[in-house]
Amino acid sequence: MEGRSLLEAQGHSAGIMTAFCRERAINLLDGRRRVDAMDRDLPFAARALAALRTAAAETLWPTRCAVCDAPGALLCPRCAAALPFVDANRACPRCGAPHGRYQCTECCTTLLSAAGREAFPLAGAASAVALDDAARRLVIALKDHSEVRLAEPVGLLMAACVPPSWLGPAPTVAFVPATSRAVARRGFDHGELLARAVAGRLGLAWAPLLGRPRSADQRGLGRRARLGNMARRFPLAPGAAVPERVLLVDDVCTTGATLYSAADALAEAGASEVYGLTFARAGS
Repeated sequence: MEGRSLLEAQGHSAGIMTAFCRERAINLLDGRRRVDAMDRDLPFAARALAALRTAAAETLWPTRCAVCDAPGALLCPRCAAALPFVDANRACPRCGAPHGRYQCTECCTTLLSAAGREAFPLAGAASAVALDDAARRLVIALKDHSEVRLAEPVGLLMAACVPPSWLGPAPTVAFVPATSRAVARRGFDHGELLARAVAGRLGLAWAPLLGRPRSADQRGLGRRARLGNMARRFPLAPGAAVPERVLLVDDVCTTGATLYSAADALAEAGASEVYGLTFARAGS
């Protein structure tokens, strides 16, 4: 598998370290102008027309960095390098909290009990970055400003922090779906876009396994309200066949309530291992 061998070649025995992730972000995102392999297979006339359209669009509406507003890229290498990447050597190996390697306060027995849980519901969880102002700008630009092109660089950074142990046997990539109201307002589901990007980067299959949640928007809710809001709110998607291993994608993890509820639904449908992957990890 291309994605798995790529990670293993970099020596990711326990994930990725902050310094390497920063360097990787610069190298990968700085290659944004390279010609895609599929584009090279197009006839010359089609490539020329696409180039003219791109040039015209860039002249009228130049691409700018969603963080610093500099022209040239959706996420410039400088801002990509400055993101607060989660250091896997310091993060909780179970829930992915940035500073829980030896004593995690995010998935401890006390908090799990308060949530009505006896055990952590995921086989593992990881996030690419901590949620700071820059990461928040990227998420908002993708979700609320309809900058759907950001799904690719954001998904790329998410895929880069997947531990190799999650990839064998290969899981199916799924996503936490947005509410019907949110999709109607935005015109797209950002979770699906991220899942496609992550799956493509890792060479994995993806599938819409979960249906729209029957719940209110999580933003603005505290820990207890989030847990109550998301409890048993995810139905299966019509006709979904849930595999044994699932890599569940979402944009931000705050309390874990959304991921936990989605993982519950997948486990009840037959998944034996559900891993949670988010772009950003917020403090609870």
